[in-house]
Amino acid sequence: MAAARSAHPLAAVLRQVDPASCPTRFNFHCHTTCSDGSLAPAALADQALALGLEHLAVTDHHATGAHGEIHATFERAAGEGRPAPTLWRGVEISCLLEGCLVHVLGLGFAEEHPSLHAYLQGQAVVGAALRAEAVVEAIHAAEGLALLAHPARYRLPFQRLIAAADRLGFDGAEAWYDYGLQPRWSPTPLVCESIARELSQRRLLMSCGTDTHGLHLHGR
Repeated sequence: MAAARSAHPLAAVLRQVDPASCPTRFNFHCHTTCSDGSLAPAALADQALALGLEHLAVTDHHATGAHGEIHATFERAAGEGRPAPTLWRGVEISCLLEGCLVHVLGLGFAEEHPSLHAYLQGQAVVGAALRAEAVVEAIHAAEGLALLAHPARYRLPFQRLIAAADRLGFDGAEAWYDYGLQPRWSPTPLVCESIARELSQRRLLMSCGTDTHGLHLHGR
């Protein structure tokens, strides 16, 4: 599993993530009107271009409808000679981990892969498919990476959830997150450092993202 994780092209990018990467360099967690966000895909793409982002993943809940329009916007910008972010396919999937409802970020997976079909219908699945191991298996089958979103937002301690995620083959977690939900994104001190340390000790990948649901890509 570690070898497959290291071989994924996005892994090399995630290894560059640090507390200052977001929101102006990397953003691997944000939402559009294709799920519960307020930004239309084209508007989010325009803001990503204005911010000068290098890498972006839009992670709508159980939906990937924004990807095509954002990709087209970036292609037009590149055709005009403007720098455009590398766009990675993304989704946020609900699942049960240690009996706790959590969110998993699927990143860098193949387009239209059948293993993810059940998870891209606009709502959480039920039954055995809701278990974290099933979600991770589906993401890996689609050649993607599975990362635990905002580990300190759940009812169980992040240490327990990260340990369980590691056992199940998760590739990493969202290390840098604004738990204080400030107007302009900033990683939460102490909590984020502790999560990053836990991930580093386990040799898991770290991501960052604004978790934007509002009208500005520089914050939530």
